[in-house]
Amino acid sequence: VEMKRALVEETLQASKKAKTPKHGHAVNELMPTANKEKPLQVSVSSKPETREGINYTITIALPGSIVDGVLLPELKTYLAGQIGRLAAVFCVDEIVVFNEAGCTNQAKLVPEANSSAAFLSRVLQYLETPQYLRKMLFPLHPDLKFAGLLNPLDCPHHMKADEEVQFREGVVLDRPTRTNAGSGSFVECGLKKNVRVDRHIQPGVRVTVMMEHSLKKDPKYFVGKVVSPSYPRQECGTYWGYRVRFAHSLGAIFTESPFEGGYDLTIGTAGNGGRVDDVKCLPHFRHILVVFGGQKGLDYSLECDEDLKVSDVSLLFDHYLNMCPAHGTKSLRPEEAIFITMSTLRPMITRSSSGGGALVGQEK
Repeated sequence: VEMKRALVEETLQASKKAKTPKHGHAVNELMPTANKEKPLQVSVSSKPETREGINYTITIALPGSIVDGVLLPELKTYLAGQIGRLAAVFCVDEIVVFNEAGCTNQAKLVPEANSSAAFLSRVLQYLETPQYLRKMLFPLHPDLKFAGLLNPLDCPHHMKADEEVQFREGVVLDRPTRTNAGSGSFVECGLKKNVRVDRHIQPGVRVTVMMEHSLKKDPKYFVGKVVSPSYPRQECGTYWGYRVRFAHSLGAIFTESPFEGGYDLTIGTAGNGGRVDDVKCLPHFRHILVVFGGQKGLDYSLECDEDLKVSDVSLLFDHYLNMCPAHGTKSLRPEEAIFITMSTLRPMITRSSSGGGALVGQEK
């Protein structure tokens, strides 16, 4: 196992040096400036009420080509919505949409405008965004023509105007604070009145706000503090949606990881993998990655990636598994594969994660 990990690390490090990646940059280019800053990291001076936090993350990666087999745009949109809904149900923190056929142009970090990867990424981002922010963040686009067919995620950060909650998602407004320049900003958080935060931030940026005012009061504006999007999960154990990242090849999934040190537990899924029934537990981890292949499988993605020098795709993963041995169909649909895989891994993830505890959703 150690020799296997050493070989993979050497290959990925060489690929990483060749690419000089920009973490999470590509897919954010699909959206207006507002959502580019969702991974905003800030220092927090005060903490809310203490609850058990979660210090591990779950990432799934899938090729944009999974929607190519769907002919009608309505059904394509619905499939993307099913994937987003499954990701939220299983508390996925990051969805990586990768180019199954690879990309020879290393400078090209965004999917083509009319590609399946761009379509899937845009719909997933739209679905994750709270309803009261969508008009501010998403201009009219053909990919979102049938967004009304999507089932809502109903995540904890999707709330109504009268809900008394500790955190809210918002977009910074171009509104002066009428005090010293640079002393704060106003944020639209889906309330009857705007929220003033303690930092001066560029208008149009999406932020996570920790509320300091009760909605029962009737001030001129509410007051809050800007915190990291990961803060509700890490400090309070509350699932706070997923981020979407584009990877231009299979290797870029690993080399462009936004987490320091990358993913410390990787799982590849394939019909020719080992039986998942033989895996009783997972090792401790902080960042787990589960990769799904397209119709041609992960072997095809490896062949198309010129930067990966391994000959066997299973060498890229700690576990290379068949998640549904002896199934009665010739193939599994993408949404079926995700559901079966995450349902199988969920109890093992809960037991093996270094953070302990379980994420809480809308109901506490």
